[in-house]
Amino acid sequence: MQTLQADVLSISPLTEFVYKVILKPNAAAQFEAGQYCQLVLAEKDKRAFSIASRPSQQHEIELHIGASGADSYAMQALEHLKEHLANGTQATLEVGLGVSQLRLDCDRPLVLLAGGTGFSYVKSMADHLAEVGCDRPVFFYWGVKHEDALYAKEEMEAWAASNPHFTFIPVVEQPQGGWRGHTGLVHQAVMKDIVSLEPYAIYMAGRFDMIGAVRDDFIEHGALREHMYADAFAFIK
Repeated sequence: MQTLQADVLSISPLTEFVYKVILKPNAAAQFEAGQYCQLVLAEKDKRAFSIASRPSQQHEIELHIGASGADSYAMQALEHLKEHLANGTQATLEVGLGVSQLRLDCDRPLVLLAGGTGFSYVKSMADHLAEVGCDRPVFFYWGVKHEDALYAKEEMEAWAASNPHFTFIPVVEQPQGGWRGHTGLVHQAVMKDIVSLEPYAIYMAGRFDMIGAVRDDFIEHGALREHMYADAFAFIK
């Protein structure tokens, strides 16, 4: 783990409830794709957020914070960052946390699965895979409740178009209007598309209750527990 001071360069809305935060650390940030950082509000108050930027972006850290409700865990962190932005002061970060980072020494095809703002965890890995020229099949599934929450849909479609081995599959739980893509729960879309998950390495991020259900269903669908990764596993049975 690395402790850094960082300028808050910008806070901008991605949707009504999701904000992109750009931080400039005072030294090169050392982390692996899929790791997270902690925003230090006080000595015993640290808020964890996945890093959306790729590891080569050592001098710029991007976070996606889903925040609603004045007293929520994420909104309090966002207000803390806004104060630093307004005052021109630096936030304190702990960088390089987590054990579910991308394993590049594995030759298995990849399933990257994100629910909501769990997207930021998967985005870091997807961008890193493109940067290093990965030639393994990569299937990126992003599940949201409504289509307007797909704030990076065009960006990820461009990512998929950059490599014939990359596939991006957005999944909308409650489609409205003219949505023509996958519908329902994101992990059920994975199981519908892939006959058996046994050959895959699987990386997942989302609400803890969601990840627990996904893990169990994926194992029944052939996935091997030793090739499934999610930091949520440390907090669920």
